[in-house]
Order: sequence, then C-alpha cells, then structure tokens
Amino acid sequence: MTLAFDHSYARDLPGTYLRVAPDVAPAPRLLFLNRPLAADLGVTLDDDHARDWFSGAALPPGADPIAQAYAGHQFGGFSPQLGDGRAHLLGEVVAPDGRRFDIQLKGSGKTPFSRGGDGKAAVGPMLREVVISEFMAAMGVPTTRALAVVATGEEVWRETKLPGAVLARVAASHLRVGTFQFFAARGDQARVKALADHAIARHYPDLAGHDAPYLAFLDAAIERQTALIADWMGLGFIHGVMNTDNMAISGETIDYGPCAFMEGYAPDTVFSSIDRQGRYAYQNQPLILGWNLARLAETLIPLLDPDPDRAVEIANDRLATTAARYRADWTRVMRRKLGLPGEDPGDDRLAEDLLTAMQGADWTLTFRRLADAGRLRPLFTDFTAMEAWLPRWRARAGDGAARRLAAANPAVIPRNHQVEAALTAATEGDMAPFHALLAAIQAPFTEAEPYMLPAPSGFGRYVTFCGT
Repeated sequence: MTLAFDHSYARDLPGTYLRVAPDVAPAPRLLFLNRPLAADLGVTLDDDHARDWFSGAALPPGADPIAQAYAGHQFGGFSPQLGDGRAHLLGEVVAPDGRRFDIQLKGSGKTPFSRGGDGKAAVGPMLREVVISEFMAAMGVPTTRALAVVATGEEVWRETKLPGAVLARVAASHLRVGTFQFFAARGDQARVKALADHAIARHYPDLAGHDAPYLAFLDAAIERQTALIADWMGLGFIHGVMNTDNMAISGETIDYGPCAFMEGYAPDTVFSSIDRQGRYAYQNQPLILGWNLARLAETLIPLLDPDPDRAVEIANDRLATTAARYRADWTRVMRRKLGLPGEDPGDDRLAEDLLTAMQGADWTLTFRRLADAGRLRPLFTDFTAMEAWLPRWRARAGDGAARRLAAANPAVIPRNHQVEAALTAATEGDMAPFHALLAAIQAPFTEAEPYMLPAPSGFGRYVTFCGT
C-alpha cells in the first residue's frame, strides 16, 4: 500500500492546531472507496487498509493527526473559536502532478474544539457529501472530494438513532477565511502573516516575489471566489451555510451540509432547516460572497500598509471590484448555458429576461431543452413570456445552439428526491440505490431517464440538515 504523508501545515504553522488522535471505530465496514481519485493522488489502497485507515481503526503509517483552529461568522454572528470539532487532518499527500492535498477524517470523534458535540457523523450525511462533491467534480466546479466512507459499527443520536460513519475528505487545503479570523481576533498578526505566506505558497505560488504579495493574495482570492459562486448559480446549487468558516482559501467548495440543487426556479429558495431568515437563499449567495470576502480583507489590514487608514482604503478599493467581477463571471456562465457563440454586450440582459420568463420552471431542464420547444413547453404552467423570449435567443444563438446546449447543461443533477431515497436506503443497509445514483451523476451529460425527472408532486418542500 502507498500513502506517503507530508505535513507542511503542521510544520509551517505551529500554534494553529492541536494534536489529537481520532476515535477507534469498533467495527468498521467500507461503504465507498473512490479508486479513480486515489489513482489521481498516487495512492494505492486495498479495501482492508482503506477500511481501517479511514475509520480511525488504525492510523496509516506517517499520519500525524491534528485538529485545526478557526473561527467564523455563522449566520452573521461571530464565533471566535470553532475549529475541527469532529475532524482530524491525517496529513498531506503530493500527487504525481505535484499538487498537494489534505486527507482529513470527518466524523472521527471529539477534539478540544468539539464544544459539547459528540464528534461523530452518520452514514447519510457522509454519503451525501460523496454524491454532491462528485457531481461538482464531474461538472468541473472546484470542490473538495470524498476518498472513502466507512461505517463505524457504532450508532449516533440525532433526531433518532443512526448508523455512524467517517468520511475521508480530500482538499487542496482546509485553510478557511475563519482560520485567518481566529488569529486576527486575538491580535496575533504574526500568525495571520504566517497563514497568508502559507496560503500564497500553497495556492497562489505565482505571487511569490510580488511587490505587494498580501494585496495580490486578496485580489486572487476575490477572483477565485467570484468564479466559484458564479458556477454554483449556474447549476442552481444552494450551499446553505455560507459561513466564513465554510469559505476555503483555495477557492474550492467545502462542507456539504444542508446543501441541495434548486428544481423549480425561485430566487428565494432555501433548503437549510436552520436558515430561517433566508440569509443563504439562492439569490443571496452573490451578496454573501462579497460579505465573506470583506471579512477576509479585515484580517489582512495590518499586512496591506503600515498606515491603518491607507490599508483600509486599499482593501476597500479591491473589494469594490467584487460585484463587477462576479457579474462578468455570471455572464460567462450564463452565456455558456445559453449556448451563445462569442460575446455580445446584450448577453446579460438576454439571460436576465430568461430568468424573468422561467419563474417556477425546472432550472436544469429549461436550459437543457431550450432548442426543443416541444419538450420545453411542458415545463411551464404559462408559456407566454417564454414564447416571446425564444425568438431573441434563437437570433443570438444561431447555428449549432443545440449542440452547445447539450455540452454545457447537465441532463442529470443530484435531484433531491433521488438523493434522499438513496441515502435512506443506505442508512437501512442497502447501498445499491446510492451506487446507481452515483454512477448517473458522475456522467451528468448522459440522459438517464429515472434521474432526470423532477420530484413527484407529493414530495413536498425539501428541507436539509447539517448532520451534526
């Protein structure tokens, strides 16, 4: 077996973590192993080692498990100490292409950051993370990924008793906006600087030697995050908990808790059971993007200029570009989804007018079927506005639109009713629906009829939960 660890985070950033071992799973059973991902990482595993190493039953050679410290704004309120309350970073692997990745266990037991939690996770939420992150990866959206899920053989209590599980998560890193906030809130500017230096070396190496490296770092983080949220919006993805501790410095999607994909287009859609005010509704995600980036900028103020007033001015100048950058990224995403060749100044207005016309219609299938009015019409209760919009689109899209639409818009997404059915079956011991769904979403442009259809009318309002 090959799993060679390095530990640059622990080595470079003392005082930003605590060493703590994961709990030992009493009766581990391998539920899922991502062999293609393992191959990409240069890791070779058999089922027995994957079962033991990724459940806490045995530590892999060279692992040095730590729990990372971070803070975060959660639903707008600042929590000065959060941290890995149920996760253990085993270490990092360097893939054959030279990229470095964390391997972290999630649901692996209490740490000093647990704040009264049990440190555990259930089978359903861990398999949900597999499904959603693998779909994101298939769609080319930057994301953490699941290497394995192992049932622990013990039970955890949520609303009811559930089978426990541990997820092995792969990430470019687990550095978060909240990591910077933890030390900035304590006035520890030396560690904020060390974090920024580590982040630049790991995620933005082109900035090495830059005349103003920390301003360039902020600028690069803004660029990655605007592109990421535009990708989410294009897929109808709602993260559900866009807290600053869930915003990765790498620009990856992280922490798939109460997340889901919108079916009928409604900008105020919320899935999270705890988002009672709609802070993280679909339409608000671009606004929260700017809010979270402002929190990152606040932590970097001492690094931007010796004069605090000048530093604030510099940060604000950069943050002021966020809306325009996001708008450009959103237009790029929508142009592709609409199958438009080249660029035209009216493309964003064309996209906006489509959204006005498609209220309530299935988000995914509307884009997929734009070139086929016969299949498009049944998605609408009133086709009048859409019928008036379509000639404008046809004139702009021109020849080859159907081919471009099919290449840009998935036929299959993780439909909420399909996800719930698969996770319920897996919780009860039947993994077949999960594996069938996973195969479908890993080939999202292939039309697979059972997985393309919206939820049946009796499915009701969909609500998701954090799983903690």
